[in-house]
Amino acid sequence: MTIESILGAIVIGAVIGAIGRLLLPGKQAIGWILTIVVGIVAALVGTLLAQVLGVETTPGIDWIELVMQVVLAIVGVGLVAGLRRGRRV
Repeated sequence: MTIESILGAIVIGAVIGAIGRLLLPGKQAIGWILTIVVGIVAALVGTLLAQVLGVETTPGIDWIELVMQVVLAIVGVGLVAGLRRGRRV
């Protein structure tokens, strides 16, 4: 892994996490750092899932893969927010 790929994963993860957080209704009790971490994980898992399912890669933006990543980010942000809310009693 090069420094460019690591920085790229952080940037893409931040964008995916932010989109997932914005699309999730209600207020989420997690910070932006945790949102970025969830976005990075969602981006990586979404890419792996797209490869396993055989989603065609095209030049440019792979929309199906992007939708998978955003859906995973929404689920991830919701799960983490729910777990953190349950801890603050």
